[in-house]
Amino acid sequence: MFNAHEFFKKRFAAHIKETSRYLRYIFNGHIAFAMLFFVSALAYYYQQWLTALPENFPTAIIIGAVFGLLVSYSPVRTLLKEPDLVFLITAENKMGPYFRNGIFYSFVIQLYLILLLGAMFGPLYSATYPDRAGKVYLLTLLVVLVFKGWNLMANWWMLKIREPGIRQVDLLVRTLLNIAVFYFIIQGEMLLAGVTTLLFTLVFLYDLNISRKQAGILWDLLVEKDRNRMHSFYRLANMFTDVPHLRNQVKTRHWLVSLINKVPFANKHTFDYLYRITFIRSGDYLGMYFRLIFIGGLFIYYVPNIWMKLIFALLFLYMSSFQMMTLYHHHRTIMWLDLYPVDLEIRQRSMVKLLFQLTVIQTVIFALLFLGMGELIGVLAVLVVGIVFNYLFINGYVKKKMK
Repeated sequence: MFNAHEFFKKRFAAHIKETSRYLRYIFNGHIAFAMLFFVSALAYYYQQWLTALPENFPTAIIIGAVFGLLVSYSPVRTLLKEPDLVFLITAENKMGPYFRNGIFYSFVIQLYLILLLGAMFGPLYSATYPDRAGKVYLLTLLVVLVFKGWNLMANWWMLKIREPGIRQVDLLVRTLLNIAVFYFIIQGEMLLAGVTTLLFTLVFLYDLNISRKQAGILWDLLVEKDRNRMHSFYRLANMFTDVPHLRNQVKTRHWLVSLINKVPFANKHTFDYLYRITFIRSGDYLGMYFRLIFIGGLFIYYVPNIWMKLIFALLFLYMSSFQMMTLYHHHRTIMWLDLYPVDLEIRQRSMVKLLFQLTVIQTVIFALLFLGMGELIGVLAVLVVGIVFNYLFINGYVKKKMK
């Protein structure tokens, strides 16, 4: 006898085991230290910024937009796999408890974002509206939870619709209404908030009505959605450790490849070329490298203290080196590389050289940013300290890890 509830428990246990295995690598000691530093520094400067908050700061627009987008993004995790298209489709009429468990799990797993953003916007709300009691903001967060549940159910009902255009229009309308509701709530316009909530309720009931008219569950769509979400998770985990069953995406990027094509034709430069090509054409490394430069540049530009700017510059240099060192293991499942007549020491040397070149480029970019801000001491400090740090970290920690 098929028991959908027990089946979900088994599928859920396997899912938790799979994700926790990679989460251990993502939140390792290095990343935990970096995150602790980021949160501490941001909290300090956030508190400093709130003391000089402009009177006309658009708090209602910002919080309303963020909360509206937060409740609108409510994906349903079904944990379905491709074989289920064959083996479970005959038990569709018994899958009710399974999908109810999946919706409840989806709601619970997304609560952390509400708690995180709620805690982050609390001081801003209090600084903008000091005459309001804290209970008002807590009631707002309660409304966020209610709308989160409603949007989650609406998304589930729309997953029974085959046409993607209908789903996209429905999501757009609900998103605009969600943003309007929370904007009016934060602004204190409760009448307008009630009117937009009524409009949202009409869309909500329309979604329920249209879903009831569908013949059944779109199994292929549910499997595709869950597969895409797991693929995104695997791509994130692949930045920290090797994920064997991840299908790596390869980009052509001919114009970038042509810039680094000038490598001498000799055995000792074999892996120079391979690692450069991998860095540029792989779907992960190049984008991550530029994202770290961009985010690091934002911290350097907006943090007021010059020495904190320098610490953030070193922190992002460290993160770039730490993330890029996974390039060394990118091709380890390809046995043909072991046939190359190239010593292992040469391969490691090529990796060290590329890492040092990338971090030096990043150091120069940060130095130019200091120069643009007129911080001449910062330019000299980031160049000297950054290059020394890159050399010591790469030739110390990275070399040791490769061996």
